[in-house]
Amino acid sequence: MTAPRRLLPARDPDTWGFFEAAARGELVVNACAACGAVLHLPRPYCHHCGSFAVQWRTVAGRGRLVSWTAVHQPFHPAFEVPYTVVLVELDDVPGARLLGALPGAPDLADGMEMEVRFEAVADGVVLPQWAPVGQG
Repeated sequence: MTAPRRLLPARDPDTWGFFEAAARGELVVNACAACGAVLHLPRPYCHHCGSFAVQWRTVAGRGRLVSWTAVHQPFHPAFEVPYTVVLVELDDVPGARLLGALPGAPDLADGMEMEVRFEAVADGVVLPQWAPVGQG
């Protein structure tokens, strides 16, 4: 029996730059070119100043663990259980939080230092994931 196909991100014009950067091994956030505000979740315009001049800005790829939950119930055949969904707040962009998934049910702690790693899930599709610093 073949493994189920991974769920892949949609080629949405407002978010696809995030996944293009990940394929290059970069973590990015959407930002306003006019006022510099970080637009998270990504938008085609700045809700601070109204500008439509938005761009992708590279960030360091380090953060702190804010929340997590271990999943033991199989909700979709593409995700082997158990796995842990993590929410990480970026060190260099306070307030910007990104999701990721770790295999298994690792021992985690609030505020734990996390670092990005990149997981190739399909031809040309790479997802940023998170791991505790030194364990990626």
